[in-house]
Amino acid sequence: MKKLVTGILGSAALVFTASAGWGATLDDVKERGTLRCGVHTGLAGFAAPNDQGEWSGFDYDMCRAIAAAIFGDPSKVEAVPTNATERFPALQSGEIDVLSRNTTWTLSRDTSLGFNFTGVNYYDGQGFMINSTKLPGINSALQLSGAAICVQTGTTTELNLADYFAANNMDYNPVVFQGFDETNAAYEAGRCDAYTTDQSGLYALRLTLANPDEHVVLPEIISKEPLGPAVRHGDDQWFDIVKWTLFAMIQAEELGITQANVEEMKGSDNPEIRRILGQEDDSSIGTVLGLENDWVVKIVSGVGNYGEVFERNIGQESPLKIARGLNQLWTKGGIQYAPPIR
Repeated sequence: MKKLVTGILGSAALVFTASAGWGATLDDVKERGTLRCGVHTGLAGFAAPNDQGEWSGFDYDMCRAIAAAIFGDPSKVEAVPTNATERFPALQSGEIDVLSRNTTWTLSRDTSLGFNFTGVNYYDGQGFMINSTKLPGINSALQLSGAAICVQTGTTTELNLADYFAANNMDYNPVVFQGFDETNAAYEAGRCDAYTTDQSGLYALRLTLANPDEHVVLPEIISKEPLGPAVRHGDDQWFDIVKWTLFAMIQAEELGITQANVEEMKGSDNPEIRRILGQEDDSSIGTVLGLENDWVVKIVSGVGNYGEVFERNIGQESPLKIARGLNQLWTKGGIQYAPPIR
């Protein structure tokens, strides 16, 4: 009996501890009044400051959407620039609340680093870029045997590079740098024959080069790079808020809910639209997350749906003009898909 009572009390203590810790990140964010968002140090289209220090970009908009869901104000975000090696300690230590920095979801990061990835906001793949004036006749990565290749250390990119060349029985000379800017500068200065990173990053980098038309992104995609926001283990409520913010943006696009029509859509007769916008009688669509029931309205009105954010920052309305590809909705030939919000 003593062992039984002790076991029951121990279980109760575990439940109490979990409940006491539940929602700690949301409480911290609300008390601080801003969301601390770990972003890139400066990647065009994804996260970069302008001359006035104002941040914008696809990944940064993810954080603006979370802030909109919590505060009703997408401006309540503090950008914390991190390089490839700084980003993980920053999240682990609590310096940032969420990491939204073109980061690949992998098993080791999801487990041994103690992170939860909250979904995939960009399906990417690693590629190669060359200066075609210096390497005329090269039109495939399989022609790069013996090449010097610029790569950023502390990334999956570095590991994929080694795997690709080993699998194809090719030699290469890695020219390794810790920082993104250092790697870019080395490539532009001609210290390497090719540059490898996610294809989205190559298109962004190409725009910043002195003569963009001289640089060609080769056709090979050598990896799967599912990029998405990450949070720390141990706070399921915060995990849910970040995860469902992304899903809400995807679902809003599928339902045709935009920044321009979201207020009008609140009066829709479509039960799915009414549900996602918190217009159902006795709705708890937000309260179950610790948010207001109109949290999706706040996201879409403040930031836009997934498609609007994509096109504005990196798609056809942006200088990058990246095609949606796999990031198109599942109903339009892509693989972006949100679980039901109900």
